Amino acid sequence: MKFTRRALVAAVAAAPGLAQAAPAPAGGAGALPARSAFARMPFVYLDSGSTHPMPLGAKAALEEYLRYKTRDGDWPGYSMDAKEKAVVEGFGALVGAAPDELTVIQSTTMGENLVLRALGLPEGGGRIVTDALHFFGSFYTYGELGKAGMDVVTLPMTPEGRIDMDAMAAAINDRTRLVSISHVSTTNGFEHDLKAVCDLAHAHGAYVYADIVHGAGSTPLDLRAAGVDFAACSSYKWLMGDFGLAFLYVRREVQEKVRRPWWGYHQVGGRFVTHVFPFDPPGETVADYGYAPGANGKFAMGTTSWTGVVQLEHSLGFIRTLGVANIQAWRQPMIDAIQDELRRRGYQPMTPQDSRTPLVAFALKDARAKLGELLAKNDLRLTVSANRFRVSLSVFNDMNDVDRLLAVLPKAPPA
Repeated sequence: MKFTRRALVAAVAAAPGLAQAAPAPAGGAGALPARSAFARMPFVYLDSGSTHPMPLGAKAALEEYLRYKTRDGDWPGYSMDAKEKAVVEGFGALVGAAPDELTVIQSTTMGENLVLRALGLPEGGGRIVTDALHFFGSFYTYGELGKAGMDVVTLPMTPEGRIDMDAMAAAINDRTRLVSISHVSTTNGFEHDLKAVCDLAHAHGAYVYADIVHGAGSTPLDLRAAGVDFAACSSYKWLMGDFGLAFLYVRREVQEKVRRPWWGYHQVGGRFVTHVFPFDPPGETVADYGYAPGANGKFAMGTTSWTGVVQLEHSLGFIRTLGVANIQAWRQPMIDAIQDELRRRGYQPMTPQDSRTPLVAFALKDARAKLGELLAKNDLRLTVSANRFRVSLSVFNDMNDVDRLLAVLPKAPPA
């Protein structure tokens, strides 16, 4: 018997285990769904936008690294510097950035704060334009900048789940120092047109910062082509890495226009000569030094997460093999199916219907109380907040997962 998607939804309603057991196309290198690249999960995982599962290849790379760290065997030529260089280059190729425009940092939030300090904010005053679909953790950041005397404008979300570009154009003026947005919103998956935002900001001499943590690895992205000045991205979401390693992008043309926000020994470059130890040459300072070229010379700090590096060396290659455009095309019918069916049932959409990102969200009063236990009992994992729920689709998901979700969710929004 061959199931259609609609027939499978009906069948799962009667037998909840059916969709999970339904065979999916085999996943190999370059094939979607890429189920074989991940461990067998005991539930339907629709929450990669919170924390993405680690590919098995990244796990193997970590195990190899742990052998290296425990000196278990001979490791000639095992160079972490080479691995870090490869990871920076791989990330740059993914987001349209040159290696000299990137530096490794700890988190997206760290990157955003470094940008603020590099621009001399809040001391320099002026206006910041942001929006309600930016990362909610940044609401605190800009609330504090407002208290410090900056003019902070937060644009609202439209009923369709967008940020209105006419409203943004009206908000950006000659006092604007920074426009700070998320490329893809963690709240509902709305995708900004980065080129349009940059054109508006640059016309008034303002810079643009983009949080790209939900775009990099999931959605085609070219930072240089768009004109983005600064961007930051942690690796534990769509880059399939882990916590503790992130990237900061600083457009080459901007680097000499901003100040150094902190001092770390990874900023040092060129000849480093001390004058305080035995046999040192004489000198008037403790040491003579220069600065590393590119973004490193102003924004790098110190120790890098080597576990993060070895994971990403695998994961970035895996993403490149699959192809971001292919990933987007694979998941789009699933996103559309969720949008169409839940809108038909009367759920309140928060995501624009034409969205092509991996996140789709719906508003539901008391969502956690109404859906949390139901979803857990049926082995479904997704983000359920106080008054909304969000589905995240990745490379190992297929329509069977969508059918399972739609079969379990109530046929009408629970009162």
